Amino acid sequence: MKRLFLASALLALSPLAMADTTVELHKATDEGVGDSVGTVTFEDTDYGLLATPDISGLPGFGMHGFHLHTNPSCDPSTDDGEVTPAGAAGGHFDPEETGAHAGPYVEDSHLGDMPLVVADNDGNIRTPVLAPRLKESDLAGHAVIIHEGGDTYNEPPHLGGGGGRWACGVIEGAR
Repeated sequence: MKRLFLASALLALSPLAMADTTVELHKATDEGVGDSVGTVTFEDTDYGLLATPDISGLPGFGMHGFHLHTNPSCDPSTDDGEVTPAGAAGGHFDPEETGAHAGPYVEDSHLGDMPLVVADNDGNIRTPVLAPRLKESDLAGHAVIIHEGGDTYNEPPHLGGGGGRWACGVIEGAR
């Protein structure tokens, strides 16, 4: 019995049991993937997916759109001669094909819509946000993007006010 308890305790404390998904984000540029700007760690909670950013280098205080995108790529794309940094990540993750960019709290919306993240006066993002409809198991095979501006969760052509893609990270594997 004592051995069973010890084995159970060791398994519960093992890296597999406590593994969260940490993604390194890089500056999105016209030329491709730029320098690292930090990480975001994701973990499941009883209330949804907790995203804890540790990001630096934004140009000062402000809100930024934060989304899970469809494709696992941060490469630029070109359309009619226009280069989009991290454009190969595609659009927001929308497995139910809602076509609606209405925010993280609306059921009939892109699943990849996450809460805004806010940069402090020094351009750092450190405050965790909770995406209530996502789970860690939704992350693998996608990209996470921080946009240059805030997000009003309106439809394009205005991109909800989020503007260009500022940073991107590919999520290889999640639990």
